Amino acid sequence: MRIDVVTLFPDMFSVITESGVTGRAHAQKRWQLCTWNPRDFTDDVHRTVDDRPYGGGPGMVMMAGPLSKAVSAAQSHRHANGFDRARVVLLAPGGRRFDQRTATSMARSDGLLMVCGRYEGVDQRWIDREVDEQWSLGDFVLSGGELAAIPMIDAAARLIPGVLNHGESSTLDSFQESLSGLLDSPHFTRPEVYEGQSVPAVLLSGNHANIAQWRRQQSLLLTAHMRPDLIVLAREAGWLTKADESFLMSSSPIKSN
Repeated sequence: MRIDVVTLFPDMFSVITESGVTGRAHAQKRWQLCTWNPRDFTDDVHRTVDDRPYGGGPGMVMMAGPLSKAVSAAQSHRHANGFDRARVVLLAPGGRRFDQRTATSMARSDGLLMVCGRYEGVDQRWIDREVDEQWSLGDFVLSGGELAAIPMIDAAARLIPGVLNHGESSTLDSFQESLSGLLDSPHFTRPEVYEGQSVPAVLLSGNHANIAQWRRQQSLLLTAHMRPDLIVLAREAGWLTKADESFLMSSSPIKSN
């Protein structure tokens, strides 16, 4: 997977290329990151990438020209290195909300080209001509697209085979289809008793069938309590079994305290 990012702040991405599992995987060349600064594709001494909005109003708008040249350079570099043309994704508040399914699809592809918006926005004419899709991290506004792109890249990179130490780690993550789109169950580690509270006995039993059933039921309870909307989605997708539905009907909600 190769990710190209058009950004005014390429140094921000060192957090995922130099740290943690994504940093290790990047060093192992399991995934690649190439950054492209629009300021390097300007023609004036001030390296101008933004200007005042037509019609007035606060803030500045990113200009189409430098963005277009940066994207073209990235696509040409991809082609020269054996990669197909990448889909161009603009990170913007109004975009489609990024989710685990998108991360999984991203990890299985050969990558994409992400453009990090800044200031008040981006010239709409460039968006109409060159953007394939717009993504958002959520219903809130960030200082720039970089702060959204970084967790998106992390979410995809960790799903690449060999990135995580244990092959099953990512398949048991919250929101994965292997969990029917539910939240993951609670986790426990040593010591066996902490502040007078013991690890659930079933996890110490060695009975893998019972442990799997307990984890499934805890996922159902936690999801019903924290994200009931995911229960609705799982039900509509046909991911819940009769046993799941029976358990949900007979169980009491998780206490908030």
